[in-house]
Amino acid sequence: MSYAVFPDNTVLCNFAAVSRLDLLRDWLRGRGRWCEAVAYEAGRSADVLPQLKELLRDGWLGEPIEVTEDHAMLVERIRRVVLGGDPARPTQHLGEAQTCHVILSVTDFTGSWWVSDDRDAVEYARRKRIQTYRTFDVMRMIVADGDLTPDQALGLMRAMQTAGRNLFVPATAHELR
Repeated sequence: MSYAVFPDNTVLCNFAAVSRLDLLRDWLRGRGRWCEAVAYEAGRSADVLPQLKELLRDGWLGEPIEVTEDHAMLVERIRRVVLGGDPARPTQHLGEAQTCHVILSVTDFTGSWWVSDDRDAVEYARRKRIQTYRTFDVMRMIVADGDLTPDQALGLMRAMQTAGRNLFVPATAHELR
Protein backbone atom coordinates (compact mmCIF):
# COMPACT_ATOMS: atom_id res chain seq x y z
CA MET A 1 0.00 0.00 0.00
CA SER A 2 1.30 3.44 -0.91
CA TYR A 3 1.26 6.08 1.77
CA ALA A 4 1.85 9.79 1.97
CA VAL A 5 3.96 11.72 4.46
CA PHE A 6 2.55 14.98 5.82
CA PRO A 7 5.18 17.35 7.25
CA ASP A 8 3.75 20.01 9.53
CA ASN A 9 4.76 23.65 9.23
CA THR A 10 6.95 23.25 12.33
CA VAL A 11 9.07 20.73 10.45
CA LEU A 12 9.14 22.74 7.23
CA CYS A 13 10.34 25.74 9.23
CA ASN A 14 13.00 23.66 11.01
CA PHE A 15 14.61 22.64 7.72
CA ALA A 16 14.10 26.07 6.16
CA ALA A 17 15.80 27.74 9.14
CA VAL A 18 19.05 25.97 8.21
CA SER A 19 18.52 26.20 4.42
CA ARG A 20 18.17 22.42 4.09
CA LEU A 21 14.67 21.84 2.78
CA ASP A 22 16.43 19.72 0.15
CA LEU A 23 17.12 17.07 2.82
CA LEU A 24 13.45 16.85 3.71
CA ARG A 25 12.38 16.83 0.05
CA ASP A 26 14.80 14.00 -0.78
CA TRP A 27 13.77 11.99 2.29
CA LEU A 28 10.12 12.29 1.29
CA ARG A 29 10.90 10.67 -2.10
CA GLY A 30 7.81 12.13 -3.73
CA ARG A 31 5.48 11.00 -0.91
CA GLY A 32 5.06 14.46 0.64
CA ARG A 33 1.61 16.00 0.96
CA TRP A 34 0.04 18.84 2.92
CA CYS A 35 -3.35 20.24 3.83
CA GLU A 36 -4.49 23.72 2.89
CA ALA A 37 -3.92 25.16 6.38
CA VAL A 38 -0.30 23.93 6.43
CA ALA A 39 0.29 25.42 2.97
CA TYR A 40 -1.19 28.70 4.22
CA GLU A 41 1.02 28.62 7.33
CA ALA A 42 4.10 27.95 5.19
CA GLY A 43 3.18 30.93 3.02
CA ARG A 44 3.01 33.15 6.08
CA SER A 45 6.23 31.68 7.49
CA ALA A 46 7.99 32.45 4.19
CA ASP A 47 8.02 36.11 5.25
CA VAL A 48 10.48 35.10 7.99
CA LEU A 49 12.08 32.04 6.35
CA PRO A 50 12.46 32.92 2.64
CA GLN A 51 13.53 29.39 1.65
CA LEU A 52 9.89 28.38 2.12
CA LYS A 53 9.10 30.46 -0.98
CA GLU A 54 11.03 27.87 -3.00
CA LEU A 55 8.88 25.10 -1.55
CA LEU A 56 5.73 27.00 -2.47
CA ARG A 57 7.06 27.65 -5.97
CA ASP A 58 8.43 24.14 -6.63
CA GLY A 59 5.32 22.36 -5.35
CA TRP A 60 6.98 19.16 -4.16
CA LEU A 61 4.26 18.65 -1.55
CA GLY A 62 1.59 18.65 -4.24
CA GLU A 63 -1.60 20.63 -4.33
CA PRO A 64 -2.88 21.38 -0.83
CA ILE A 65 -5.60 18.99 0.26
CA GLU A 66 -8.80 20.84 0.98
CA VAL A 67 -11.03 19.83 3.84
CA THR A 68 -14.64 19.79 2.71
CA GLU A 69 -17.30 21.85 4.40
CA ASP A 70 -18.88 18.55 5.56
CA HIS A 71 -15.77 17.87 7.65
CA ALA A 72 -15.15 21.41 8.91
CA MET A 73 -16.96 20.83 12.21
CA LEU A 74 -14.91 17.71 12.94
CA VAL A 75 -11.67 19.58 12.20
CA GLU A 76 -12.79 22.47 14.39
CA ARG A 77 -13.53 20.07 17.25
CA ILE A 78 -9.98 18.63 17.01
CA ARG A 79 -8.51 22.13 16.74
CA ARG A 80 -10.32 23.56 19.76
CA VAL A 81 -11.13 20.67 22.10
CA VAL A 82 -8.13 18.40 21.55
CA LEU A 83 -5.37 20.84 20.60
CA GLY A 84 -6.54 23.86 22.59
CA GLY A 85 -7.05 26.24 19.68
CA ASP A 86 -8.37 29.62 20.73
CA PRO A 87 -11.81 30.47 19.28
CA ALA A 88 -10.57 34.03 18.67
CA ARG A 89 -7.60 32.71 16.64
CA PRO A 90 -9.23 30.50 13.97
CA THR A 91 -5.98 29.36 12.37
CA GLN A 92 -4.28 28.32 15.63
CA HIS A 93 -3.61 24.56 15.37
CA LEU A 94 -5.69 24.37 12.19
CA GLY A 95 -2.90 22.71 10.17
CA GLU A 96 -2.45 20.02 12.79
CA ALA A 97 -6.20 19.43 13.07
CA GLN A 98 -6.70 19.23 9.30
CA THR A 99 -3.80 16.85 8.85
CA CYS A 100 -4.90 14.50 11.61
CA HIS A 101 -8.44 14.53 10.27
CA VAL A 102 -7.32 13.79 6.69
CA ILE A 103 -5.09 10.89 7.76
CA LEU A 104 -7.84 9.44 9.94
CA SER A 105 -10.82 10.06 7.66
CA VAL A 106 -9.83 10.24 3.99
CA THR A 107 -9.51 6.75 2.56
CA ASP A 108 -6.74 7.73 0.12
CA PHE A 109 -4.54 8.73 3.06
CA THR A 110 -5.24 5.90 5.51
CA GLY A 111 -1.93 4.71 6.92
CA SER A 112 -0.08 7.88 6.00
CA TRP A 113 2.61 9.33 8.23
CA TRP A 114 2.73 12.70 9.92
CA VAL A 115 5.82 14.66 10.95
CA SER A 116 5.43 17.39 13.57
CA ASP A 117 7.27 18.90 16.50
CA ASP A 118 4.10 20.17 18.18
CA ARG A 119 4.13 18.05 21.37
CA ASP A 120 0.40 18.13 22.12
CA ALA A 121 -0.54 17.38 18.54
CA VAL A 122 2.00 14.54 18.32
CA GLU A 123 0.62 13.03 21.52
CA TYR A 124 -2.94 13.19 20.16
CA ALA A 125 -1.91 11.67 16.81
CA ARG A 126 -0.10 8.81 18.50
CA ARG A 127 -3.13 8.11 20.69
CA LYS A 128 -5.13 7.91 17.45
CA ARG A 129 -2.54 5.48 16.08
CA ILE A 130 -1.29 7.80 13.36
CA GLN A 131 2.30 6.91 12.46
CA THR A 132 3.93 10.08 13.79
CA TYR A 133 7.51 11.30 13.71
CA ARG A 134 9.44 14.37 14.81
CA THR A 135 12.33 16.19 13.13
CA PHE A 136 14.64 14.08 15.30
CA ASP A 137 13.17 10.87 13.84
CA VAL A 138 13.46 12.20 10.28
CA MET A 139 17.11 13.05 10.92
CA ARG A 140 17.71 9.51 12.20
CA MET A 141 16.21 8.13 8.99
CA ILE A 142 18.30 10.51 6.88
CA VAL A 143 21.40 9.26 8.73
CA ALA A 144 20.28 5.63 8.19
CA ASP A 145 19.88 6.39 4.47
CA GLY A 146 23.49 7.60 4.43
CA ASP A 147 22.66 11.18 3.39
CA LEU A 148 24.18 12.68 6.57
CA THR A 149 26.57 11.48 9.23
CA PRO A 150 25.28 11.52 12.81
CA ASP A 151 27.58 14.48 13.54
CA GLN A 152 26.23 16.43 10.55
CA ALA A 153 22.63 15.70 11.60
CA LEU A 154 23.32 16.80 15.17
CA GLY A 155 24.99 19.98 13.88
CA LEU A 156 21.94 20.81 11.77
CA MET A 157 19.56 20.16 14.66
CA ARG A 158 21.61 22.40 16.93
CA ALA A 159 21.59 25.07 14.22
CA MET A 160 17.79 24.75 14.02
CA GLN A 161 17.60 25.27 17.77
CA THR A 162 19.98 28.24 17.60
CA ALA A 163 17.74 29.72 14.89
CA GLY A 164 14.92 29.74 17.44
CA ARG A 165 13.22 26.51 16.43
CA ASN A 166 11.63 24.39 19.18
CA LEU A 167 12.55 20.74 18.65
CA PHE A 168 14.07 17.85 20.51
CA VAL A 169 17.85 17.80 20.06
CA PRO A 170 19.76 14.81 21.41
CA ALA A 171 22.77 15.34 23.66
CA THR A 172 25.11 13.34 21.42
CA ALA A 173 25.38 12.27 17.79
CA HIS A 174 25.32 8.66 18.98
CA GLU A 175 21.54 8.97 19.52
CA LEU A 176 21.12 9.62 15.79
CA ARG A 177 22.57 6.23 14.80
